[in-house]
Amino acid sequence: MKTLVCTTPGTFEYQDAETPQLSAGESILKIKRVGICGTDLHAFTGTQPFFNYPRRLGHELAAEIIETDDKSFGKGEAVTIIPYFYCGKCIACRNGKENCCTSINVCGVHIDGAMAEYISVPTYSLVHGEGLSFEELALVEPLAIGAHGVRRAGVSKDEFVLVLGAGPIGLGIMEFARIAGGKVIALDINDDRLNFCKEKLDIEYTINPTKENVTEVLQQITNNDMPTVIIDATGNQKAINGAFQYLAHGGRYVLVGLQKGEISFIHPEFHKRESTLMSSRNANRVDFEHVIDSMKKGLVKPTTYITHTVGFDEVKDEFESWLDPKNGVIKAMINFD
Repeated sequence: MKTLVCTTPGTFEYQDAETPQLSAGESILKIKRVGICGTDLHAFTGTQPFFNYPRRLGHELAAEIIETDDKSFGKGEAVTIIPYFYCGKCIACRNGKENCCTSINVCGVHIDGAMAEYISVPTYSLVHGEGLSFEELALVEPLAIGAHGVRRAGVSKDEFVLVLGAGPIGLGIMEFARIAGGKVIALDINDDRLNFCKEKLDIEYTINPTKENVTEVLQQITNNDMPTVIIDATGNQKAINGAFQYLAHGGRYVLVGLQKGEISFIHPEFHKRESTLMSSRNANRVDFEHVIDSMKKGLVKPTTYITHTVGFDEVKDEFESWLDPKNGVIKAMINFD
């Protein structure tokens, strides 16, 4: 079968590999769609902290089942997967937090992913397609990341939620914060993405920190209360550290974005707010189910995020262009048909 391997930062190579064979506890999938996310882009540029080379990327996927040992799934069924493969034995797994297993293997990050014609995955990772299109199924995982972050934050009705970053993960956070009843404020340095938030997601409040005084705008929006929830989806050290000052007293700050450096804040300012700081890693099956249910109900329409579509044979030549903000990429999708 044909595969695409990131051999070193900045370099892709198409390679031949053996087609996977069925083994106990595994299922063989034919890949139909793969979405590209920030993790893939960071891996290509060499800035992803949990990454080794060479590696086959791809964890946002839609596929057809070729073979499986699970009778609840049928041959030819459209599926996606929960791409966080876990041990089932560690303290996290025993407490129902397989998303942060101590020996986790994320498909396309720690182990080879879906940039291939076929892939073998643990059968427990399969998720029924529920009649969704391949494009929709390939978007379930990034939306689940956002849904998990919102669930971690415990967003409640009518509270102000400041979302840092209007990339695909940030957009998903906004969607599920809105579904939870929050009043969403989008912050990004890219006016095109902020306009997308307004036009496609009906986000009422947007802020560009390069053009506006963020504190003053937030005070105006929140009647001087400031946001009770801040969720970072930038993975940018400066943005993460700078946002502590925007948090309301008693507020919660959730880090979905990931960067390699240190988090830094003024302790008295953090302490006097009795702030809560937490990370949000991956997602759980309940988040995937929430996303699929929301899609089926029309509460979220993520195919509007897809701005670029290419065939599998074109990825090597096109991938680097997706890093350039001038190209307006929100979500790139690879079509294997």
